[in-house]
Amino acid sequence: MARDPRYDILFEPIKIGPVTAKNRFFQVPHCTGMGHAMPRALAAMRGVKAEGGWGVVCSEYCSIHPSSDDGTPSTSLWDESDVRDQAIMVEAVHAHGALAGCELWYGGLKTGNPITRDIPLGPVSRPVIPPDPVQTRAMDKADIAAFRGWHLAAVERALQAGYDLVYVYAGHGYLPMQFLSRRFNDRSDEYGGSLENRARLLRELIEDTREAVDGKAGVVVRLAVEELEGESGLTADGEGRALVEMLAELPDLWDVNISTFDNDARTSRFVKEAAQEPYVSFVKQVTTKPVVGVGRFTSPDTMVSQIKRGILDMIGAARPSIADPFLPKKIEEGRPDDIRECIGCNICVINHALSSPIRCTQNPTMGEEWRKGWHPEVIAPKANDDPVLIVGAGPAGLECARALGRRGCEVHLAESTTELGGRVSRETKLPSLAEWVRVRDYRVNQILPMPEVNVYRDSHLGAAEVLEFGFPRVVLATGATWRRDGVGRANRFPVLDPALAQVFTPDDVMAGAEVPGPVLVFDDDHYYMGAVVAEKLRDDGLDVTLVTPAGVVSAWTGFSLEQHLIQTQVLEKGVEVVTGHSLSAYDGTTAELACVFTGKTIERSYGAVVTVTGRHPNDALYHLLADDPAALQDAGIKSVTRIGDCNAPGVIAAAVYAGHRYARELDAPEDAPLRRFERAAV
Repeated sequence: MARDPRYDILFEPIKIGPVTAKNRFFQVPHCTGMGHAMPRALAAMRGVKAEGGWGVVCSEYCSIHPSSDDGTPSTSLWDESDVRDQAIMVEAVHAHGALAGCELWYGGLKTGNPITRDIPLGPVSRPVIPPDPVQTRAMDKADIAAFRGWHLAAVERALQAGYDLVYVYAGHGYLPMQFLSRRFNDRSDEYGGSLENRARLLRELIEDTREAVDGKAGVVVRLAVEELEGESGLTADGEGRALVEMLAELPDLWDVNISTFDNDARTSRFVKEAAQEPYVSFVKQVTTKPVVGVGRFTSPDTMVSQIKRGILDMIGAARPSIADPFLPKKIEEGRPDDIRECIGCNICVINHALSSPIRCTQNPTMGEEWRKGWHPEVIAPKANDDPVLIVGAGPAGLECARALGRRGCEVHLAESTTELGGRVSRETKLPSLAEWVRVRDYRVNQILPMPEVNVYRDSHLGAAEVLEFGFPRVVLATGATWRRDGVGRANRFPVLDPALAQVFTPDDVMAGAEVPGPVLVFDDDHYYMGAVVAEKLRDDGLDVTLVTPAGVVSAWTGFSLEQHLIQTQVLEKGVEVVTGHSLSAYDGTTAELACVFTGKTIERSYGAVVTVTGRHPNDALYHLLADDPAALQDAGIKSVTRIGDCNAPGVIAAAVYAGHRYARELDAPEDAPLRRFERAAV
């Protein structure tokens, strides 16, 4: 299919100093959780993006010296072995005609150096910002000179590895930005005080880098022009703008965003596409150099608008390139409807924070390109003609059907309700989760035109029907149901009578049940559900108390960079929050709350309780079938498999992955390796 001419501008080459990008698609530096421990996996992932059409593919933040160590998730350029590891990625990117960019990083106040145990350096001596009992040493003139030397050595190693672009990184609150910001820099020497003085180190780094690359690579400055801290920080209409004006022509490319990382990578619950435009739109007005920026861009029309209106020259992306590494190629080939649009859930960020390989709700192959040999757009054809029956069209069932259909398998997908999507369709009706519907819509839109996939709505199947159909392969993706008895992490035994009419679950709330107030929402799940249920009930006009055994609301969302925003929003809506307490009893009128530290209890009156705790897998059908192997054999059924929440309740990303994995491994040999491991030679 021919490319829509409206999008031709996206495929124009862009000159970045001495090098030229083949188009305007720029995968900005982003974390992966793989770091220096998994160079081959990292290279394969970046290489797939280059194959998918990105004109520039960058590394994640890359430590320049052992005194800036962020653990295993980050990469490094400390020595020649690092150069060899980095060269693997560069080669994978170059193989598809893309430029490779390296983001050099020094954390300063943002890391406690958990591996090297070196003392971190900063503009001043302060406790490091992560919850780590470590404090920086204030850099003196000798330290600043040493730091410049480390940065220069890393630039030279980046050139040895073959990088085409080298970053001077002054964003997300790391060391150069700490010098820039009055919040962190109260020095009284020539590196403190006026903006010109606070920018001195950044200017020196840019000049050092330009001299070192000597026309062999482009120099990129990544700068946060807005800190969202008011006058105490850089602002786009104040010192952020003045800083770009001051250094306007020094780099070959400006990569601009907002700080800190939790502002830059906000979830779709709080910002929409192109949300950074108000902060970065001035940059092209004050420099002749090309500008790249981010905004969780997934729509080609939005991308074109950014360029034609003079906001950006290149379309930067991290999360959209994770959700769909082939986003540029799909636009180029006239297939924009095939784009797997990022839902902005930050599962990718969570796994970096957990020091585990990156994963994605929309793209189950992310992080598995080398370990399992999975490709986002290529899947092996079927090895036999066994048709497959999938029961349940939630995220696991839909992805399983999509991937099996791509393999050429005959698929019969039965959904007990009229609406496809399962939990995705239900949850996206809750406050601020609307964009998550893309998980359903992408898969439904891919499946419906497939002749291999037959979809049956309003088809509730029991064991008798499954046996009667006799499909050789049966996949059960029947989901899970929220518990009513209060059992979860804090309560290991039931504390509620599930038969009480005043006890509700998120399933009831999503189904439109009339919940009487005042209502207690007991959140022992600690992810997003407790808060959004509380918001929903508050929006309905009820008095709501959110009780959690954790110290904060939605504690696990600290990994997705949104906990502070979630708790702020819950409080601003008028929800009362009680932390450090568990629900220990409720009789329909009086709830007993127990302090998780002292065990002391308090009693309060509530018209209803909503339990956001554990979930029951809906696996009754599985047991009816699996417990009668003779009936399966008589029906010609070779296998019955549970996937997704039916197997073990988890996040939506886990359900999508489970469906995809089943499809990939359906006819794999029993002795096939499940994954490869990167091990150092002894």
